[in-house]
Amino acid sequence: MIIKTAAFSCSYATVTKCPDAKRNEYAFIGRSNVGKSSLINYVTNYNDLAKVSSTPGKTQLINFFDINESWNLVDLPGYGFAKVSKKDREIFSKMIKNYLSNRAQLQYVFVLIDSRIPPQKIDLEFISWLGENGIPFVIVFTKKDVSRKRSAPKNIEAFKEAMLEQWEELPPMFETSAFNRVGKEEILDFIGANEKESAAIAKANKLF
Repeated sequence: MIIKTAAFSCSYATVTKCPDAKRNEYAFIGRSNVGKSSLINYVTNYNDLAKVSSTPGKTQLINFFDINESWNLVDLPGYGFAKVSKKDREIFSKMIKNYLSNRAQLQYVFVLIDSRIPPQKIDLEFISWLGENGIPFVIVFTKKDVSRKRSAPKNIEAFKEAMLEQWEELPPMFETSAFNRVGKEEILDFIGANEKESAAIAKANKLF
């Protein structure tokens, strides 16, 4: 898939106010400071599409980006550590789970995992929650370029092993580096394949 156009569309605080469009949606989420904005900008090839901040937890709304005027990329608030109050963290958690549980247009959740560090309990718990609720997801390992002492491969393998303690089969996984420009094609090919399959199913349904 080639990204021809990408533009910010809208932001909402609750899923009930999100646009009632029939476009497919692909949501990106991860712990604070996982490199989500940088990855979104890299994947879409628009450097300022998602605002990159040095302060974790800046994304506090459900942000929609119009991609190729055909599908939406959704930027969700991060989970885990952020410089916000406990009350606000609870609000963000409820917002995220309501969107993921109730958004019919959602195709996949792209869960971003920091390859610089060993498996984190909060990431594994969030992934388990997605599985328990039947929400399709893929794993995206970020920041492979800045992993110290070449620890990324070791951390990625450790994460897979941790998942296999609870999962019989691993989901699709991608290794990325926004700095070294690695992983974009694989992510876009995955989305493109799903878009083609979705269009074929919709066409077939119209015949009956």
